[in-house]
Order: sequence, then C-alpha cells, then structure tokens
Amino acid sequence: MNRKQGMVWAAGLAFVPFVAGAQTATRTVRTLSFASALEAAKSGLEACQKGGYNVTVTVLGRDGRTLVVLHDDNANPHTIENSFRKAYTSLTYRRPSGEFGKRMAATPPPHGAMVLQNVTSAEGALPIMAGKELVGSMGISGAPGGHLDAACVQAGIDRIKSGLGG
Repeated sequence: MNRKQGMVWAAGLAFVPFVAGAQTATRTVRTLSFASALEAAKSGLEACQKGGYNVTVTVLGRDGRTLVVLHDDNANPHTIENSFRKAYTSLTYRRPSGEFGKRMAATPPPHGAMVLQNVTSAEGALPIMAGKELVGSMGISGAPGGHLDAACVQAGIDRIKSGLGG
C-alpha cells in the first residue's frame, strides 16, 4: 500500500465513528399508553368511590404530559391541581409523593425542591413502572387522607400491572 492509499484508509476510518454516532442520535422511550392510563384512572376512581371519596385522578406519561384527568362529580376544585402536582412529583422524583414528602420533612430546610413549580410533599401518587423503567405516574386527591388517595392509586396501577411487562 502506498502513502496515498494509506491516507485514504486513515481518513475513512476516522469517519466511521461519526457515522456510528449518527445512528444513535435518537432514542426510543417507553411510556404509558392512553388506553392503559384511562383504565388505571377508572379503576383508581372506582376504588375511591367505593370508599365514599369524591376525588380527582390524574395520570401522566413518561414525558410529564397529562394523559387522563377524571374529576368526580362532587370533588372539590382544588383536587384537580393537587392530583396533578402529586403525580408530577412522583414522576420527577421517581418515588411515591408521600415518600418524597417524608424525606423533605426529615431534613432541615431550606428545601430547594419545594419551590419548584408543581412539586408537592403531599401523599397520594405513585410512579408507574414497567419492570425497572418509569413509564408514568398517577395521583389522586380528595380522600380524607393521602394514604387513602395512595391506596386508590395502587388499585388503579394493579389493574394494569399485567400489561406493563418488564
């Protein structure tokens, strides 16, 4: 191989990593489907209704976008915002909103996270996982206690669990 051919080979090999890198410039993200979000929301709402609670249910996809909001006839207006904030907190911190709140309460202020828009320390939301991958979250507000909201959320997630796979 002469010097000119060697330089052509070297230039060609130097270009290969850039082509390979271009193939990974995008990624595939799994998120909750609308059908599953609606099914989970309905099941969570029904669980709360059986307990006599008038609630609002909010389900978010992996990207933080609202997929479903169900507002019971007699639920208070503030439950709409509160269920969203619970779901948002659970999604962004990848843990139950109540667990996040307990963590905030256990550490001395200031709590920078608590001044972020849509973050709350209120219990009543859970992340929705497909195996170890976060695919969404669900929050409920309106039951007389965050632990009751969280129990209704769990009922909704349990309803779609088999479809989440891993």
